Amino acid sequence: MMQKIIFISGATSGFGKACAYKFAAAGHKLIINGRRQERLFEIAKEIEKKYNTAVMPLTFDVRDENAVFEKINNVPQEWKNIDVLVNNAGLALGRDYFEEASLEDWNIMIDTNIKGFLYVAKAVSQIMAAKNNNAGCKGHIINLGSVAGKDVYDRGNVYCGTKFAVDAISKAMRVDLLRHQIKVTAIHPGAAETEFSLVRFKGDEATAKSVYDGLNPLTAEDVADTIFYCATLPENVCINDLTITCLRQANGIYFNRE
Repeated sequence: MMQKIIFISGATSGFGKACAYKFAAAGHKLIINGRRQERLFEIAKEIEKKYNTAVMPLTFDVRDENAVFEKINNVPQEWKNIDVLVNNAGLALGRDYFEEASLEDWNIMIDTNIKGFLYVAKAVSQIMAAKNNNAGCKGHIINLGSVAGKDVYDRGNVYCGTKFAVDAISKAMRVDLLRHQIKVTAIHPGAAETEFSLVRFKGDEATAKSVYDGLNPLTAEDVADTIFYCATLPENVCINDLTITCLRQANGIYFNRE
């Protein structure tokens, strides 16, 4: 197996963290990003010890345009040949009716889920596009969307809007990066039990847990397995768009709860 360099944003929890362990277990080198430096360095140290593979932690907030480009553009030369980007950093804040929602929540979601998503993708795609190898795939960008980017649900308003943007931008990236032989895959998970709901409901554990009542939801590892599968297909194969839900969820709206 050829060892690759995998860049994962938002790697301190949820899908990003699960992806870090999944790719490391297969022997790949990792560049992992997160805002929480102590947690990020702990994860890097644990992965290196457990899987005997190299990990480079990069601490920055994807909302900070200057930090994103400075950190990514200045990784050491031996880490520059990024093969796969798991563009994962994102969040939901609040579940409020449109006219009652917090402007601060809206701004954070837009700055993270759209602008931060774009900054990371642009910085890494520039590196991939500059690769000199003429034969085969020059990189793979895997964007984390959501079923919220396929169906608008009540009180989802701006969060849904940001994920619709991820869906549309992924399609645009796929077209524009075609000439560079860069794959673009969009993954749209449904209900998955991670820190997602706890963040959305701002630490309210009871409300966060109730989201999964009557379901056997996806796990972070389920989504990481799917991402890993997409990233390890033959060079001539690209899964463009994939929606994944648990058995009791049809889409962003319809559930069959026990």
